[in-house]
Amino acid sequence: MNKIAYFDCPTGIAGDMCIGALVHAGVPLEYLIEKLNLLGISTEYQLRTELVHRNTQQATKFYVDLAADLSLKPENPATELDPSQTESPTFDARHHHHHGEEHSHSHGEEDAEISDTHHRHLPEIEQIIVSAKLPPRVEAWSLAVFGKLAEAEAAVHGIPPSEVHFHEVGATDAIIDIVGTCLGLDWLDIQEFYFSAMPTGGGTVKAAHGKLAVPTPAVMRLWETHRVPVYSNGLDRELCTPTGTAIACTLASAFGPPPPMQIQAIGLGAGSRMLAIPNILRLWIGEKAEVRSQKEEGRGKKEEGIGEKEVFNQFPMPNSIETITVLETQIDDLSPQAIGYVFDALFAAGALDVFTAPIVMKKSRLGVLLTAICHPEFQDACEAVIFRETTTLGIRRSTQQRTILHREIQIVQTEYGEVQIKVAKSGQTIVNVQPEYEDCAEIARLKNISWREVHRLALQSWYDRT
Repeated sequence: MNKIAYFDCPTGIAGDMCIGALVHAGVPLEYLIEKLNLLGISTEYQLRTELVHRNTQQATKFYVDLAADLSLKPENPATELDPSQTESPTFDARHHHHHGEEHSHSHGEEDAEISDTHHRHLPEIEQIIVSAKLPPRVEAWSLAVFGKLAEAEAAVHGIPPSEVHFHEVGATDAIIDIVGTCLGLDWLDIQEFYFSAMPTGGGTVKAAHGKLAVPTPAVMRLWETHRVPVYSNGLDRELCTPTGTAIACTLASAFGPPPPMQIQAIGLGAGSRMLAIPNILRLWIGEKAEVRSQKEEGRGKKEEGIGEKEVFNQFPMPNSIETITVLETQIDDLSPQAIGYVFDALFAAGALDVFTAPIVMKKSRLGVLLTAICHPEFQDACEAVIFRETTTLGIRRSTQQRTILHREIQIVQTEYGEVQIKVAKSGQTIVNVQPEYEDCAEIARLKNISWREVHRLALQSWYDRT
């Protein structure tokens, strides 16, 4: 069985979110603690998990409580803030780099404030990992992720990777995040890894030498090197940390939509902050589905007595939830013909759907509400089309989630030619069957018959053969 994992990252990726998702998916925390103890740094931290809610959705939050922070905790726990709910990081910025918190590593010369802090350079971290005698894949993956992270930081600062250093307490949770993620993936026996497009985030974060713009330079370097598809979801926060991005860039077979797979388990890893959309990394675990050729599917269906209908693009997946961007604007001074052209231009730019609705605007002016729906990575392209092709001065955007039915395309033969049929399913139940518009239109034009007749014949052919 080719077991695969898909990391769906609508609010980004961080090391603690990865481990939270793995624990949520079934990896025992006790196993991670046992194996991480082999690193020989267990006196520096304590590990724990907690079920938390993000916008009413329950997910697992993973914590690395560092010894330096534990010693500063108040004696009365009732007065302590919950770091998973606060909007501001409660620890020193140089000590943490979990999702929603700041970076722990620095480079080159130190500033005066941290001049007495011990650092771990890359060779020391590599020695810690090698000496632990971890499972072979875990060791190889962990070394590769740290190497990738060090290369990105080194390129940004113009120094050799071996000279990149991490503040000791920061290096601790970086090691835990990276090695812990690799341990969990190995425990689940994952063979291939896929990741969604990455949200860019925005704003600034604190680092050892002051504030950095988001995305941070190391993250940008990793995205550039690995040609990662990115988009803006409108959240001005640090969404992709260097550690999480290095994990993704090291392990990913590909970035983008989920591959054909049969989902067997879902893991939900919570980030630290409450955001406009659930701050959750969703880990899909399952078996890779084989996409059979039309002839192979046709033979299989014929053997089952269903007929000679050919099938392709069959992805045996349950209903899926995906993140989309909704763009809308009101227009009252544009020719209807121009609106028609905008539809075609938006679809060419990657829109999933485009529609208008008549509205009455201020001063009783008649207008239209133009709405475009797209995946977040096509948001900028669709906005550019709307600004270029209409008279609008502003576009509203919102990030939403939608549930989509599993769909497959089947081909039927009519007396006038082949027509593709879109079949939508909820589980194994067929809930909608529609011939493809363009196929019907092309046949209608070529054969000089009505589109409705072609549509009817295609549906009839599909029902007759099933």
